[in-house]
Amino acid sequence: MSTRRKAGLWSGLDRPILVIVIFLMAIGIVLAFAASPAAAERASWIDDPFYYLYRQLFFAGVGLAILAFVSALSVTGVRRFAGLALVGALIALVLVLIIGADVKGATRWIRVGTFSLQPSEFLKPAFVVIAAWLFAEEDRGAPAPGRLIAFGFYGLSVLLLMLQPDFGQTVLISLVFGALLWAGGLSWLHTTILGVLAVIGGGGAYLALPHVRDRILDFIGPGGERTQTETALDAMSRGGVWGAGPGEGQVKHLLPEAHTDFVFSVAAEEYGLIASLAIIGLYALLFARAWMLSLRLTDPFAQLATSGLALLFALQALVNIGVNLDIAPPTGMTLPFISYGGSSMLALCFSAGLLLALTRRRPGAYAHRARQGALSA
Repeated sequence: MSTRRKAGLWSGLDRPILVIVIFLMAIGIVLAFAASPAAAERASWIDDPFYYLYRQLFFAGVGLAILAFVSALSVTGVRRFAGLALVGALIALVLVLIIGADVKGATRWIRVGTFSLQPSEFLKPAFVVIAAWLFAEEDRGAPAPGRLIAFGFYGLSVLLLMLQPDFGQTVLISLVFGALLWAGGLSWLHTTILGVLAVIGGGGAYLALPHVRDRILDFIGPGGERTQTETALDAMSRGGVWGAGPGEGQVKHLLPEAHTDFVFSVAAEEYGLIASLAIIGLYALLFARAWMLSLRLTDPFAQLATSGLALLFALQALVNIGVNLDIAPPTGMTLPFISYGGSSMLALCFSAGLLLALTRRRPGAYAHRARQGALSA
């Protein structure tokens, strides 16, 4: 690749977003180095103590390649690529129900050799982008009922997710979809009606789905899942302000998901409150930067899609950290760019690539004041 082509690939990208994503990935690699030996020790079929670290490095490298490719797309290319990803993810979700691997009572993965593909991770960003495009097209006066079609995709996605079952991802995609509807001009009356329907749907899931009910009851009272969150809280308490020191934490030896769902507690125990606040701050900066850019974009589709992707990152991080702090029931949701997980890392890099492509500085993308103001950073 020529020097000029490389410069063209990276020119116009929002550097603050790119730097934050790389920082988060680097933190994930550091924590994988800390948690990998304990996780490998629990798996009798793994001989290499740094098995999970090497895989995290591999997925981070592939993820960066995906990010680079997707971030180079035009706004039209983003829409087309997201459309293909959405169709592919929906087909894969159907295949999950047929040939998927059952893990702890849930069928969410398709095994491909040593890799477990979780299609729902790719569904989320693709759905957000396509829903934003459908809303924008309807507002432009397109003959197709964009919002109705978006509701159709949403209903199909929720149905396939609940059949796995995956209540956490269902709630996440529902919250982002609701926010897009509101940002896209939905009236307060209709917003309230949808909110009431969402509460009714959550109550119905509690009554009809034993796994949802069990997780909520475990969260409210003593139980297996609550024991994990209490262990995570104890680890954070031991960490204090400055932490126990790299490699000195105990939670990674006590929790089987310390390198995935509870990696935040590993960071808090070994690196302390300062590191925990720094991680939270990076997510806050990522959301704030993306949201600020979305307000300055001139294309309604890019505006909605950017704000939706920003909210997707923020809510997923908020849910994971909330579980670690014992203020939310366990959902199996990863901490973006930090938790171990191939599908999660690749899908998050895909999402970041979409975000960078939509916010890329190009002629007419931003209002005149934005181009001469803070976006010169």
